[in-house]
Amino acid sequence: MRTGLRTGRLAGATAAAAAGVIALAGCGVGDSGGSGAGGSGGELTLATGSTGGTYYPLGSEVAKIWSDNIEGVNVSTQSSGASVENMRLLDQGENELVMAINGVAANAVEGAADFKEEPLSNPGDVRTLGNVYPEVLQVVATEDSGIETIEDLKGKRVDIGPPGSGTAVAAQQILEAYGMSTEDVETFNSTFEDAASKLSDGQTDAAFAILALPAGSIEQVATSTDVRLVDITGDGLDQLTTDNPSYSPLTIEAGTYNGQDEPAETVTNWATLYATSELDEDTAYSLVK
Repeated sequence: MRTGLRTGRLAGATAAAAAGVIALAGCGVGDSGGSGAGGSGGELTLATGSTGGTYYPLGSEVAKIWSDNIEGVNVSTQSSGASVENMRLLDQGENELVMAINGVAANAVEGAADFKEEPLSNPGDVRTLGNVYPEVLQVVATEDSGIETIEDLKGKRVDIGPPGSGTAVAAQQILEAYGMSTEDVETFNSTFEDAASKLSDGQTDAAFAILALPAGSIEQVATSTDVRLVDITGDGLDQLTTDNPSYSPLTIEAGTYNGQDEPAETVTNWATLYATSELDEDTAYSLVK
């Protein structure tokens, strides 16, 4: 199904996702009172994502709320390559808190995909604090590119997201589900902000992005360029969800974006907040509350 986005401002909208909370390495936030970097509040650092994505501005606002409302806790944020890098930062003790896509976090704990060759040193120490919002995968192509399906990406210039991001992981998984790989496209690894600029300037034909709805980066490119959302459907979708059960189908309703006359079919994961057992239960409870 084709879903065209005409040039213009994008209307605000929200999306609900039918996905469950992933349980990682135990059902408690922490198994003991804990000591260490995050032992009892104090100075905490939240790893987010690139400045052009959703994690960075959202994480900064959440950190401010925590710092202003939890006595004895001050949370700062840092930009990063997002999910894959964040799970490694957590494992290395560089950050007490991280945001990551739940599917990537599951791979980290299981030593799969990007973590197969270089697994976490303490995968059993990862703790889930809670889901933050549904992550919606959006594949955006320019009208001029002629791209209407995932298969049409073959031989095209495609931005698959920043290295170490959940978007880059998802792009590889989706291409594989449709019988392709990143070798079948000319890949770019831009931040979401730069990816939007490259689409607008005609430097790329399509871009993958895992962002909240509506996506500011899509809004940015749609102000100057006619674009469309590429559906994820059919046998490729079935293969994707079979190989990666953390994905759930999701419909981007018609009218989510200005000029989007028909619904678009895609998939979602969850943006989830993670810590380790070093974070004591009282602090974890206060953060989640």
